[in-house]
Amino acid sequence: MSILDIRVLGDPVLRKPTKRVTEITDELKQLIADMFETMYAAEGIGLAAPQVGRAERLAVVDVDGAKFTLINPQVVTRDGLDEKAEEGCLSIPDIYGDVERRGTVTIRATDENGVEYEATGQELLGRCFQHEIDHLDGKLFIDYLSPLKRKAAMAKWEKAKAEYPGFIRKVRTEVKGEHHHETEM
Repeated sequence: MSILDIRVLGDPVLRKPTKRVTEITDELKQLIADMFETMYAAEGIGLAAPQVGRAERLAVVDVDGAKFTLINPQVVTRDGLDEKAEEGCLSIPDIYGDVERRGTVTIRATDENGVEYEATGQELLGRCFQHEIDHLDGKLFIDYLSPLKRKAAMAKWEKAKAEYPGFIRKVRTEVKGEHHHETEM
């Protein structure tokens, strides 16, 4: 397994809708394993293929031990009241904002063995499902911020982005806990 570089805000791959996966190959299974390893090394709870420079409609999630491979995921239902909570993103390091999302979401996806399944997530898991599926559609959490909060987030990012030449975030495994935040997806 390998730790992959994470693409950061400014890389066009983050704004492009992904392409459906048509076949589960050994290469795809290796990508899934690498994405889990990268997500854990970066201390995130979710990671989508565009975040590692790929165009597949694929994401991985692990919220409190609830581990999912999401191949061609789609939202089936959104229920409950809209809830506002803080989100962060591995592709926009150290930037956080309150995002309003539905409290409960049911998704349909395929796992790495080709088995289609439905899963319902509430609270953080439901938020993570919605956040990762947004990535697959070229959307980022900052798109949901109010104009004022988005402007403030972008001003902070303008100062920070110089740390990521070529829009690449190198994930280091030797330093743990440095930027950990439970809502980084």
